[in-house]
Amino acid sequence: MAMARTTTLLLVAAALLGASCSAWEVNIRMPTSAADVDEAVVAPLIHALRPLLGSGKHAGVECDSWVLGVEAHNVRDWKTVPASCEGYVGHYMLGKHFRRDSKIVIDQALAYVDNLKLAGNGKEVWVFDIDETTLSNLPYYAKHGFGATPFNATSFNAYVREGSAPALPETKRLYNKLRSVGIKPVFLTGRTEDQRAITVTNLRRQGISGWMNLLLKQPGFKGSAVTYKSGERQKLQDAGYVIVGNIGDQWSDILGAPEGARTFKLPDPMYYIG
Repeated sequence: MAMARTTTLLLVAAALLGASCSAWEVNIRMPTSAADVDEAVVAPLIHALRPLLGSGKHAGVECDSWVLGVEAHNVRDWKTVPASCEGYVGHYMLGKHFRRDSKIVIDQALAYVDNLKLAGNGKEVWVFDIDETTLSNLPYYAKHGFGATPFNATSFNAYVREGSAPALPETKRLYNKLRSVGIKPVFLTGRTEDQRAITVTNLRRQGISGWMNLLLKQPGFKGSAVTYKSGERQKLQDAGYVIVGNIGDQWSDILGAPEGARTFKLPDPMYYIG
């Protein structure tokens, strides 16, 4: 009898270990009343997402090396996360590692701000990307393979229209610091003009306000992300603004003159925008 029970337990354990690493529980608190659209609403932490199964192990592709290649901009023009790395990327994004990596980026940005000699003339700005820089789309990507499945614009845009993306807490630290010292935040995003209203609503739901400008991609633009974003930064510079800092999760957020006096790259192994 004892032997039978032991065999049963081993079979159950084997079944659990063999389960797909893509089984994840989403447990995000979303706004549920009109009061939740106020600017004072506290952002739900992205770490409310919890992995149910999966050890983060992988086969065939050395996922830690692949992610390093992505972040160092040596791996480029990729379309999806390698299928064997879905669990690895999921564990990275949901666990403490992503938050630690983000924290060190923001700590460096804050140290840089503390040493700036500001003119205080109202012309100093800091450029922020939005997706995976200011707002996290992790609730969406947790349901779509953490980038291991091809991007679906229809389903992603439906998620954007919910206006429920949580703020990235480390970036919010930087945002609040900049406002306190008189540096004006400017959002420069690949989102399109028709998403302006819901983007403003989402930012305010997460307690983010007081930006100088929100720049969105206009209808008919056909160029690359680098061309678009560098062009918008040039317009800021031509208008007399000094870009003291620039932060994004994609290399295309921070490449292309004028980049700004200092650039900062946040981690994002879930997708690539060239």
